Amino acid sequence: MVRDGNIITGGGVTAGIDFALTLLAEVGGAEIAQTVQLGLEYAPAPPFTAGRPEDAPPSILAAYRQRLAPLAGMRRAQAYEAAFRLAASHS
Repeated sequence: MVRDGNIITGGGVTAGIDFALTLLAEVGGAEIAQTVQLGLEYAPAPPFTAGRPEDAPPSILAAYRQRLAPLAGMRRAQAYEAAFRLAASHS
């Protein structure tokens, strides 16, 4: 969650719930937001601290990059193909 004055944004898998609870706390108060959280039984706690490249152990980051390397060329080709089709449809 990021707050900049009266703008609140979020990103990530659980961001929708986090965002909703934060907004609910703003509008209805922390007690209501916590009550909703309890009703959802929402208590995220990642089992590992490897969710971001800067947090992941170097060996895990290297293994991840190695596993995805074969896909990089295919993804690049797919992106170029999609861009070509988009450009062609607008000409």
